[in-house]
Amino acid sequence: MNTRYFLLLCLALLLDMRVVAQPRQQEVMAAMECANDYFINKYPDPGKPTFVKRERPSNLWTRGVYFEGLAALTELERLMGGERFGRYEQYIMDWGTAHRWMPRNGVTTRDADDYCCCQTYLDMYVRKREEGMIAPTVECMDNVIAAHGVPWVAGGLTKSEGSDGDWTWIDAIQMGLPVLAKLTRICHFAGDKDASRYVAQGWAMYETSRNRTGGGLMNLEDGLWWRDKDFVPPYTEPNGEDCYWSRGNGWVYAALVRAMDAMLVGKRAKAPDYLEPLGEKKWKNIGEDRHFEDELDDYLMMTKALVKCQRKDGFWNVSLHDEGNYGGVELSGTALFIYGMAWGVRHGYLPKKTYLPIVYGTWETMVKTCLHENGFLGYVQGTGKEPKDSQPVTYDKEPDFDDYGLGCFLLCGSEIVRLLNK
Repeated sequence: MNTRYFLLLCLALLLDMRVVAQPRQQEVMAAMECANDYFINKYPDPGKPTFVKRERPSNLWTRGVYFEGLAALTELERLMGGERFGRYEQYIMDWGTAHRWMPRNGVTTRDADDYCCCQTYLDMYVRKREEGMIAPTVECMDNVIAAHGVPWVAGGLTKSEGSDGDWTWIDAIQMGLPVLAKLTRICHFAGDKDASRYVAQGWAMYETSRNRTGGGLMNLEDGLWWRDKDFVPPYTEPNGEDCYWSRGNGWVYAALVRAMDAMLVGKRAKAPDYLEPLGEKKWKNIGEDRHFEDELDDYLMMTKALVKCQRKDGFWNVSLHDEGNYGGVELSGTALFIYGMAWGVRHGYLPKKTYLPIVYGTWETMVKTCLHENGFLGYVQGTGKEPKDSQPVTYDKEPDFDDYGLGCFLLCGSEIVRLLNK
């Protein structure tokens, strides 16, 4: 082997190592704790209402997404013996207790934004086993099932003809589908022979959004989702492409992951202590979801579509098919995509060779680009439903709600830590 060839080979190997270099677990944890501490120091009372133009209870959907991420982080720290676990878990408990573990607007609500908070309620019930923590969620979901053919009317407008059609916007899939899946898991391990009724309702609602609402909100040709019926063609982006909003697709992608995850359990984990051990390498399907493979097919279809439109810097545009339409950095959609891909690698559904560089590289880029030294997260698009909303998105601009972006970041980081322990 000549010297020149040998040096080129060494350089190629070094570059390859740099591309796929794993982040250090301590650094991932430190980034999440830094961001989370900034938030809870800013909002020391988790039960206090939020105020963005008007007062809202703190179990609204934006805060619900944050607590999804915090629950994931505290589960890691519980398993790893983290020093801040007790403080973080108590913050969740104080929040749930303040709201009496109720969905926003009570157990009769059919608005998925209202019962997004129930995802974390169920996570905490699994740890604490206090009946009052689960009863309101059960009653709410039973009411949703009972409303199969009952119109949902709000503000004088008919929202759907029955609960199967309640999720008319794709964000709702993330707010609602994991609740029904998690409840199925809990009821299954409690010995409920009819536990699948919840996940079956979730599929009915998901399938209606996918195939029927607005003619079907998932474009099977592109493997991506229109946000609601108003964005189905002939609506287009400035470049003539279909409008696929980054965070909207991130919501669906994360929902599929969280619903499928609820159907898997580590082979070393046993009921009732069925929380997955850190570093578990083998899983079994609890078998309640007859549409697990259908969800997995959609997840894989979306994954292929998302990889095609990732930017060279690791981020995704707010408009997935029009990089010229508000084409800056954005955290929330990107974090949700990496969360989903990390989960897929960890469970063997995505090949490591292809996806580990994407997952690890994008996490590193997100932290370096978006995380301030004090824990503030920049480049989070504020609330809305399309690329133009809450613009401009910048490093220093605080979004109207500063909680759900952090939730996405914590979900992503927590999944990466699990992947590192695989």
